[in-house]
Amino acid sequence: MEKENEQKNEQTTHIFALRTTANREDQVMDFVTSNASKKKLLVYSIVRPHGMRGYIFVEAETRSDAEQAAFNVPYARGLLPNEIQFKEIEHMLEQVKKEVNIQKNDIAEIISGPFKREKCKVTRIDRTKDEVVVELLEAAVPIPITVKIDAIKVIRRDAEEAPQKDELRGDFGVED
Repeated sequence: MEKENEQKNEQTTHIFALRTTANREDQVMDFVTSNASKKKLLVYSIVRPHGMRGYIFVEAETRSDAEQAAFNVPYARGLLPNEIQFKEIEHMLEQVKKEVNIQKNDIAEIISGPFKREKCKVTRIDRTKDEVVVELLEAAVPIPITVKIDAIKVIRRDAEEAPQKDELRGDFGVED
C-alpha cells in the first residue's frame, strides 16, 4: 500500500487517449490546444503519434482537465476509460535534437554538472560528439574542460562585448 501511495505522489500528470475521427487528428489537436489555453486547464502536452490513426494522447493533471479540453471539439469522440502508462507510448516518441547556436569565443554559463553556474569561454566545438571545450573565466589558471553541448547556455557573443578598435588608425572607426 505504501509503495502505491509513493507512486501516486511521484506521478502528478496522467496520459489519456482521445479518440478522433480518422485523418482529423491535427484538427482535433488544434482545437484541444485552443480550449486548454482559453480555459486555463492543466494540460501539459498533446501528442499525435505518427502512423497511428484515430487517436491522440493528452497529458493533463486530471481526467477532468483532459475532458474539459476535449469538450465540444469537432471530430473528437471522447477519452478512453483507462489511463495510458508512459511506457505504452514511449516507443512512439522520438528524441529530436535541436540545433544549438554556439560559436568559438562565446561566453557561456555551465547549466549542469560539477561546474554548474560557472561562467566560461568556448574554445573548441566538436559537433560530431556533441561536445564543447570551455575554459572557466573565474579560474586562476585556464584549464580546458570538455562538456556536453547541451550542458552550457550562451550568455553573450564575443563580438558583442566591445567595438573593435581599428589597429592602423588607433580609433574606433569614427570619422574626424
